[in-house]
Amino acid sequence: MTNEELWKAVLGEMELSLTRANFITWFKNTTIVARDHSSIVVSVPNGFIKEWLENKFNRKILQSIRGLTPEIREIKYSIGKPRVDFVRQDISRIILEKELEEKTNIVSIDTDVDHLTNLNKRYSFDSFVSGSSNEMAYAACLSVTKNLGKIYNPLFIYGNVGLGKTHLIQAVGNKVAENKEKKVLYLQAERFTAQIVEAIMNRTIEDLKSQYEKVDLLILDDVQFIAGKVKAQEIIFATFNELYGRNKQIILSSDRPPAAIPTLEERLRSRFEGGMIADVGVPELETRLAILKQKLIGKNVDLGEETLSYIATHMQKNIRELEGALNRVVAFTQIYNKVPELKEVKNILNTYLSTPYKKTSPQVILKAVADFYNISAADLIKRSRKKEVVRPRQVAMFLLRDETKLSFPEIGQKLGGRDHSTVIHACEKIRNESAIDEPLKQELTLIKERVYNSFDK
Repeated sequence: MTNEELWKAVLGEMELSLTRANFITWFKNTTIVARDHSSIVVSVPNGFIKEWLENKFNRKILQSIRGLTPEIREIKYSIGKPRVDFVRQDISRIILEKELEEKTNIVSIDTDVDHLTNLNKRYSFDSFVSGSSNEMAYAACLSVTKNLGKIYNPLFIYGNVGLGKTHLIQAVGNKVAENKEKKVLYLQAERFTAQIVEAIMNRTIEDLKSQYEKVDLLILDDVQFIAGKVKAQEIIFATFNELYGRNKQIILSSDRPPAAIPTLEERLRSRFEGGMIADVGVPELETRLAILKQKLIGKNVDLGEETLSYIATHMQKNIRELEGALNRVVAFTQIYNKVPELKEVKNILNTYLSTPYKKTSPQVILKAVADFYNISAADLIKRSRKKEVVRPRQVAMFLLRDETKLSFPEIGQKLGGRDHSTVIHACEKIRNESAIDEPLKQELTLIKERVYNSFDK
């Protein structure tokens, strides 16, 4: 196995275990540049990513590599611009002399991504399939391209993972960028945070802020990741005010509405809610079928209506699942040079089929609630009366009752031995409020999706 093949396999495993934003932030422009009988050197773009991989991901990366090449016992990370002809040289000497930092960077570049705007040119309005689940968000995005900074500012798009939020907001950026006089910048919130950390370390924070404030369109993806990050929120707030004051457009995306992002400063929450908020939901059957037909364009494969209908009917959670199933069937046609019959399609997709309903456990619900509100499961059980804990605890009680059918006393015992009357009050409160409070209703939906998605992990 070559270094390139080995690292591709590692990246494939890491991508499956991380969010798309996380994966791109920490693993983009990384590659194996040297290797001997027991060690490898991985090149990384900067010191921040080097430190993060060493401290957060090293064990998992090493486990993945050893599954393919058991003789490897150590991974070293090097900042710089590597050259592959160092492979046969002694690894320790390479690192000691820092020769990796002086050579030409041959890391593969994604030719679909504009490295000035960070936009992927494949994301366009023409390739986006609009349906009832996303028509408001689609219409708002299209309108923004024609009235930049004048309406729907900021535009806040939210919805669960894999439903097309990133495609939609980058489609806006690509459309606006057609006007060469307009400066567009797309950033994932985690990358934005990493840039801030680097700027603080290098004492260039004012230069970074100035860079953000010069754009005509700023797109921040997955802004839920700035929750709890004080400096990031401070810079976003300052940038927001500067751009908004000059009628420049701001677009934000998240997996939840602003009101449901935990530890988000109130002043920033207020700014996010000051424009247009639109959600992207799970596509209905007709839209899923249209998406499949759109994805088939250019693949030179005709799978037939029966096969497409089968895939669209059984792949219901998100678009990534839908596309993954389609690619699996297309791969079959390429390998065996034949279009599979429906019986074969069912066998091909056996492992992809949506998980049937399973009775969930209280532990899964408590973890989903805690993760959503950015607290620990232990916080839900403690006697704390802090408002950032009380509300999630009430939501947990409601969902435990709704999803597991536990009795009120049993729920009380699960949450630190609380009295059943407390549980009854919480369940009634959340049930009544969710009937009239749309953000709370959305929170419950998003948490339930986390619970259901846990079946596949």
